[in-house]
Amino acid sequence: MKRYAIYGAGSLGTILGAYITKNGGQIDLINRNIAHVEALREKGARITGTVEMTVPVTAITPDEMEGKYDVIILLTKQLHNAEVVTFLKDYLTDDGVIVTLQNGLPEPGIAAIVGPEHTMGCVVEWGATLAAPGVCTLTSEPDSLSFHMGKMKGITDEQFNTVKELLELMCPVHEEKNIIGARWSKLLINATFSGLGTVVGGVFGDVSENKDAKKVAVRCMKECIDVGHAAGAVFAPVQGKDIVKLFYYKGKAKRAFATFLLPIAMKKHRDIEPSMLQDLKNSKPCEVDAINGVVCYFGRKCGVATPINDRIVAIIKRIQAGELQASPENIRYFDELVGD
Repeated sequence: MKRYAIYGAGSLGTILGAYITKNGGQIDLINRNIAHVEALREKGARITGTVEMTVPVTAITPDEMEGKYDVIILLTKQLHNAEVVTFLKDYLTDDGVIVTLQNGLPEPGIAAIVGPEHTMGCVVEWGATLAAPGVCTLTSEPDSLSFHMGKMKGITDEQFNTVKELLELMCPVHEEKNIIGARWSKLLINATFSGLGTVVGGVFGDVSENKDAKKVAVRCMKECIDVGHAAGAVFAPVQGKDIVKLFYYKGKAKRAFATFLLPIAMKKHRDIEPSMLQDLKNSKPCEVDAINGVVCYFGRKCGVATPINDRIVAIIKRIQAGELQASPENIRYFDELVGD
């Protein structure tokens, strides 16, 4: 019998684990947060928000792990990937895989540790928050939940199908031949809405529906597309929508149209609270370097200016250092970059 685990089962992982368990799967939810693990054991995973359910789950801490797993779904922050993936390597079966559901572009770094034949990438197209130990809030509408999944060279069809069937116990899984393009598409969304949402201390809707924030958001999206194209990426559709066609612009008219589209495009995800903002609220370091920082890195590498993303990184690091508060007023720091 195959064994499955979610390592770093916080908000996303707990909800995923609850769905898998509710629909007949068996999976271990692993987290270092003892209070969260104990609550899951005692009361089950309570899911609130756009759905309401409580599901008994199997929850353990890392030091309680035993044996080997055929699939380990990775949901920790990228900040600790070198340490975490090295630790998990010994818990993989000979043909086991680590499936990263993390933000940014994590696959190459993971493959360098466990090998590409043990590495799969998956893009999560829904959001959640941890409300309390054992309690998670799903912030995306149930009909908008999906995964886009790809594989590194060397992954077999059997490995791929095993993971696909596991994730389908929650929601649709789309096989993504262009996993790097899917990563860039998700990076664009995270850099824009998670980055700016953290800056202003709000949810995605506070970016997509605010007059001043929208002006910054469309410019952030354009930067991400320019950098991605310069890096050789072909952006993959997001839930069937061509984000480049919808949001890329060269003139004022198309920019105005892209700005108009923002609240419509983000309607079903408007209540997502950025994971970076959640981290800052809990006095934890956030992964801005793995999100907006990746755009800046490739911008420098490819000779593409990234003033909006540079500013987002700078502001979030000031918030993290205690020099600023996450606040709607922070959008004023972009005035000189926005222009007309």
